[in-house]
Amino acid sequence: MPLWKVWFILCFSIPFLILYPLFYVAFITKQLRFAYALKKVWAFLIVLFAGIIPVIKYKKKFKWPHKCVVVSNHTSYLDICLSVFYMKHTALFMGKVELLKAPLFGKFFKYMDIPVNRKSNTGSHRALQQAGEKIEQGFGMVIYPEGTISNEGKLRNFKNGAFKLAIEKQVPIIPVVNINNWQLLQNGGFFKANGRPGIARVIVGAPISTKGMTEENLVDLRTQVHEFIKTELDKYYGTED
Repeated sequence: MPLWKVWFILCFSIPFLILYPLFYVAFITKQLRFAYALKKVWAFLIVLFAGIIPVIKYKKKFKWPHKCVVVSNHTSYLDICLSVFYMKHTALFMGKVELLKAPLFGKFFKYMDIPVNRKSNTGSHRALQQAGEKIEQGFGMVIYPEGTISNEGKLRNFKNGAFKLAIEKQVPIIPVVNINNWQLLQNGGFFKANGRPGIARVIVGAPISTKGMTEENLVDLRTQVHEFIKTELDKYYGTED
């Protein structure tokens, strides 16, 4: 529904503009935890007024680690908005460098998260280095290893960066499955793609320890996470013949 999408844009933009002075204070004082708390408030206002109801299911109860790499499938811009509802501690995101061009939001993204130029090996390597530094400072990282949004919720192959980072820093990976966000806010064109209120379902897997792992374990780790996400998606949608 294009009309609902216009409403969603308003739900996204107006709270952001209201909170922007506080975000700006957080930026200039380099208070990432305060900025993340504001991001939680912003996300709550977005889903409240847009009619999105987050339903988070944990496969297993666990104490959320401060230092971790959250790995998720990427189906919608809602994925990012909803992530603050299940992450218990301050986390930063790795996202495409093009977001820096967005008015006002570009500055927000520059200070709160890590832009990555996926077309450049040097840029990708630099972004992973920055992510490693943030983990060492006690923050979590959220990475979408498909590298792009899947317009129809189809799971794509994973890139290695998130798994290499977790192994290098010896921090756990927490796999997350965005089940149906793409049905609520679909990527792929304002008038062509879906958009409606509804229940957004997310599944959070148990942390996967990387203690003692080396790069020799990277492919197995990547496969394990990919299979977990694929299995949960298949349970919801059914397997294709």
